[in-house]
Amino acid sequence: MALFCLDVGNTHAHWGVVDGRRVLAHGEIPTATLDTVALTALLAAHPSEGVAFASVVPAATAVLQPTLLSCGRPCFHLRHDTVKGLGFDYPKPAEVGQDRLADCVGAQFVAGAPAVIVGMGTATTVDILTERGYAGGIIAPGLGVMTRYLHERTALLPALDPASLLGGPAIGKSTVDAMRAGCALGFAGMIGALLDGVCAELVRQGSPMPKVIVTGGAAVYLPASWRDRVSHEPHLTLLGLAEAHRRHFA
Repeated sequence: MALFCLDVGNTHAHWGVVDGRRVLAHGEIPTATLDTVALTALLAAHPSEGVAFASVVPAATAVLQPTLLSCGRPCFHLRHDTVKGLGFDYPKPAEVGQDRLADCVGAQFVAGAPAVIVGMGTATTVDILTERGYAGGIIAPGLGVMTRYLHERTALLPALDPASLLGGPAIGKSTVDAMRAGCALGFAGMIGALLDGVCAELVRQGSPMPKVIVTGGAAVYLPASWRDRVSHEPHLTLLGLAEAHRRHFA
């Protein structure tokens, strides 16, 4: 069953048409430009048998939800109080971002538990999935935040494109190379330290070594030592939304 899935993030909204493990079509649009006209056009261009969505932008949710609910297809809004089959080992589930819940459902679908999910968007998120369900996480700066902050908070440092960070020297011989090394190596080191800490704590608690799933565009900056220990699922959130829709209407 093909489902239209929409993940509204702080910077971009990602959409996809998902059929089982296959993502038949996908794209993104700046959240600031996703209004009812744009959403109606997307829905018309991508027929499906249902709609699933998550949002971490309340103002956008208020604008878009009426269009989604009235589109004539079974519509599911993934929230902590609507998701089925996840479970929570967490005191305040309402605080967990809907995109992170979708990632956990996606991890259940593609890998099972225990798993550690690293989301690399505007923020870097690390979420822990155990047999009991969502068990907590970490929120840290994203790569784009790092590169923009240096430029915005200093008078002389230029803006960097995160896509230009790979392949530079470890010791910068120019201001730009020094910034590239700091952001690329610093980001990779941060991810490595977070994963080391989380996996070690889970093992101390008696868990087997968790699967590590990364999603998001900055996955290429993971430490090389982790490359053979992680699974890259670029559409994990969309897969999770589709699976949550299937569970809801089963």
